Amino acid sequence: MRRPRSPSIDHASGWALCLAACLAVFGAGGAEAGESHKGAQTTLFGDWGGVRTGLSRRGIDLDLSYTGDVFGNLSGGLQDGAAYEDLFRLEVDADLGRFGWAGATAHVTLLQIDDGGRNVEDLVGALSDPSNIDARPTTRLFTLWVQQQLGHAGTLRLGQIAAGDDFMVSSTASVLINNTFAWANIVDINLPSGGPAYPLATPGARLALDPSEDVKLVAAVFSGDPAGSCRDDEDPQICNRHGTTFSFTGGALIMGEIQYRPQPAFEGEPLDTAYKLGGWFHTGDFADQARGFDDRGRLVSLAVDDSDPLEHQGNWGVYGIVDQVLWRRGARGLAVFCRGGIVPPDRNLVSWYVDAGVAIVGPLEGRADDTLSFGFAYSNISRDAAKVDEVRRRVTGLPYPIRDGEAVLELTYEARLRPWWTLQPDLQYIIHPGGNVPSPTNPTQAVDDSFLIGLRTAITF
Repeated sequence: MRRPRSPSIDHASGWALCLAACLAVFGAGGAEAGESHKGAQTTLFGDWGGVRTGLSRRGIDLDLSYTGDVFGNLSGGLQDGAAYEDLFRLEVDADLGRFGWAGATAHVTLLQIDDGGRNVEDLVGALSDPSNIDARPTTRLFTLWVQQQLGHAGTLRLGQIAAGDDFMVSSTASVLINNTFAWANIVDINLPSGGPAYPLATPGARLALDPSEDVKLVAAVFSGDPAGSCRDDEDPQICNRHGTTFSFTGGALIMGEIQYRPQPAFEGEPLDTAYKLGGWFHTGDFADQARGFDDRGRLVSLAVDDSDPLEHQGNWGVYGIVDQVLWRRGARGLAVFCRGGIVPPDRNLVSWYVDAGVAIVGPLEGRADDTLSFGFAYSNISRDAAKVDEVRRRVTGLPYPIRDGEAVLELTYEARLRPWWTLQPDLQYIIHPGGNVPSPTNPTQAVDDSFLIGLRTAITF
């Protein structure tokens, strides 16, 4: 969570933008808005006057997109108000076989991030960031890698890579906007600097093998801290502001996952049945959630002295994912997802995690490209961390809140108005933001549950 900054978008202007976009969703009638867009122009500017086709013939493909979120926190959290943030994303893929390197491809992703002066997380104070594009304003190199095809066996990828592209991914949950449904809190909160996921990738190597048509094995090793040499009180995204630190510090993160897809995944179909089991191990040092040392070297509660926490060598976690298609008819369908994981409670703030939900593609007749999705997520606060709150309550004699967990409910509808344009109204309710942490205005009471309304617009150029 970032420190609050003075806003440059006020409450009224944020809601004016939200209202105008909502009117566009329900006012974009006509045959084109209500029909499937297969075969139509898929980008706003088409072929860019022949530039796209010319580059593609040379083995280079470009993808430029824009995503903008406006959110209003109607009640609870840290403060009421509105916030706007946006992201331009440029991806370039090159077929190196056109340049003499058989079976090789290259990829680069560049990001331009802005938040208008503050972001929605400033308003809520939750572990689960309401927006998965939320990040420090900057121009950033995200990923930069080369991939070699290993015959029919699989691929090897080297460079600056993101674990969030290959691990702990639920395709059914992909429409949901809260960040925990993308890079789950059990890794985002517990790994150094949030781990190698948006907006911080890190040097690494990833091997993907296909031993059979329906089984895939993925393994990777990453640099342990994508922020590089960063003090505990510094923002990791400031330490590695432009994504060019190429950190090799903080040990190593090793991840592995086995994926089973009993049904063939057809190109263009939005729903996919898959079962995944994975795990990770980090070689770095991790602070104990409950214990530390006093000035005499004795073990004490961190509620008494948090200046020198006990360190543990290494960290690990295991997880499982189910994406299950329940019904499909043409382009329309219904699928559910469930994902969960556990980690050691003595060195992790979030000790176990679970999320689940449903996605309906084509929920209305004549709108086969729309998606209605609902998700629930729960991040359990480690019992060791809660012990610190219990000691603090006994020492102070005040009704200090005891951390327990944070729950997220999200309902969203992605409306595809054109093949290159979607608008997405979104509702989120966050129970115990931060895991039942004290309110900054009254430490004897916890932060109230947060209710948010938002709208996302996404355009492919």
